[in-house]
Amino acid sequence: MKILRSIDELSSLNGPLVLAAGTFDGVHLGHQALILRAIHESLRVNGTAVVMTFDRHPASIVRPESTPKLLTTNESKLAFMERLGAPALLLLEFDKNMASMPAEDFIRNLSNASKPLHMICVGSQWSFGQGGAGNITLLKTLGQGFGFSVGGIEPIEIAGAPISSTRIRNAVACGNFPEANECLGRSFLLSGRVVTGKGLGATIGFPTANLDVVGMQLPPDGVYAVKIRDKARLYSGVANIGMRPTVNAASVTRTVEVHLFDFSENLVGTQLSVEFIRFMRGEQKFPDLSALTAQIALDCESARSLT
Repeated sequence: MKILRSIDELSSLNGPLVLAAGTFDGVHLGHQALILRAIHESLRVNGTAVVMTFDRHPASIVRPESTPKLLTTNESKLAFMERLGAPALLLLEFDKNMASMPAEDFIRNLSNASKPLHMICVGSQWSFGQGGAGNITLLKTLGQGFGFSVGGIEPIEIAGAPISSTRIRNAVACGNFPEANECLGRSFLLSGRVVTGKGLGATIGFPTANLDVVGMQLPPDGVYAVKIRDKARLYSGVANIGMRPTVNAASVTRTVEVHLFDFSENLVGTQLSVEFIRFMRGEQKFPDLSALTAQIALDCESARSLT
């Protein structure tokens, strides 16, 4: 998949271009339908499909106090898009200049850079431009002037309710993985890069990989049987989400650490993805490290039977 980082780079692609535009956090079934619509249309007109998205959630710039937690890192989001068969991705930096660009100027720039722009595929609730003033109605009007059509996609429903990133975040936050997985069309994966920890796990016989999950949507605190993936390998293990009250009573930051069975390599710097197989118990404070170690051994024994 070819990665573009500016609108002007669209001119390097063979037209006609079909854009699939959105934030695409989670790349759920609705997002997949939108991207596949663009791919199929590009094949019909012998053109190129381009997924257009941003390097961060726009809310982090326009309303940072209410930025939603993310379902996917950029790295995992791009990987999902590539698996769908998208030949090109336009990954735009969303900054204050982008946020203040009038809706018509944004679309004009896309049209001028494309050779030519054939269609923009969007969800029915997509907004764009300064203050989110642009919507699908304005997009169709602009399309008439700039010579492109609009491929609108209606929400896909499951269990009588539309699929959305917000719905999936709520399901994950409640530990409702079956609902999240059904909306995603795959297992929910919590991804993060391994960072250096305090090394306490190794001293008690259970080394852990500590994940950088700042800004990510986390399941409820507790201990889980999990599958852990890197780019090429799959492991079984246990994950702990929470404050680690036994060893860090003053912590106010939730952490995610995973213990991989029968594994001893240094994973610092590696991106791991964690699939939650079963919730085993809530997080609790133990009287001492010996009690904690004994419980971790029991957790691992139970998790091995589940994974």
